[in-house]
Amino acid sequence: MTYSPPPGAPRARIPGPQQPPPGYPRIRAGLWKHAFGGGLALWALTAAVTYVTGNTTLLPTLILLGSFLVPVTFVLWAYERHGRDLGVSVLLGCFLTGGTLGVLGASLMETYLLRPSAWVFVGVGVIEEAAKLGALMLVVRRQVRLRGMRAGLVLGAAVGFGFAALESAGYAFNAAVTAEGIDLRALVETEVLRGVLAPFGHGLWTAVAGGVLLSYRAAGGRFRLTGPVVWTFVGVSLLHALWDSTHGIAVWLVTRLTSVDLERELFEVGYLADPTRQQAHLFTLFSVGGTVCVALLGVAWARSLARRDPPWRNTP
Repeated sequence: MTYSPPPGAPRARIPGPQQPPPGYPRIRAGLWKHAFGGGLALWALTAAVTYVTGNTTLLPTLILLGSFLVPVTFVLWAYERHGRDLGVSVLLGCFLTGGTLGVLGASLMETYLLRPSAWVFVGVGVIEEAAKLGALMLVVRRQVRLRGMRAGLVLGAAVGFGFAALESAGYAFNAAVTAEGIDLRALVETEVLRGVLAPFGHGLWTAVAGGVLLSYRAAGGRFRLTGPVVWTFVGVSLLHALWDSTHGIAVWLVTRLTSVDLERELFEVGYLADPTRQQAHLFTLFSVGGTVCVALLGVAWARSLARRDPPWRNTP
């Protein structure tokens, strides 16, 4: 027997699938644009003041602003466009907690499991993607309502971008600290390069893996490691390995095309001894071209997954 409200009685408003649940804080539309513009201005100002004054106490501010600017911008964009009903708290949990757990887990496994070899980048890809996916599962394990492709893409991207932000901060710190002192130019160049590449790396790969993982999540919240989930993990791990290997592959291609005999030690660490102008041009072409190809593959994969979820295209 069903209950029907009396005529004239107000109807209870049920949140739609794309509306934030009651009680969640709202983020105004377009905030990601203001966050990026304001953050970029603050980062540039901090870099200028640090250069003029030589005040090394500003280095943590410079590193954090530069490392988190692009990841935070993309997470805000994903939330505004596709994740308002997921909730701010779970998104922040994935970005901060998931990203931190991913970095820590990957660091431990890489330290104790990896050894120098021709397949080291495959091992890095498998370990880091497993750490990020495990962190995503840990953060959302009690949120049984978080299922489906769209939720997985958004929350997976949040974990990946959190991982990327913390990793970039580490690379920037290592670039700044040298035997001769603080190298501000190397720090700024590292942050600019990693900021430009950030949307096509960790965030993209974990979005793909997270989307497939949560699309096969059971109604009770159990994660199911089905065939598509496993093969997707293998695929993103290989994309990750190719991304990391583009430098070495470029060196190998240059040596093959120019018929140069290299010392084994230099070749193994990915260096050309006294490269000619032609070799330098070829290396740049293959290195940049390889990175672009890997990035396009990842973007095309993520877009194909997004098209499988009809509500995705209707999100305001």
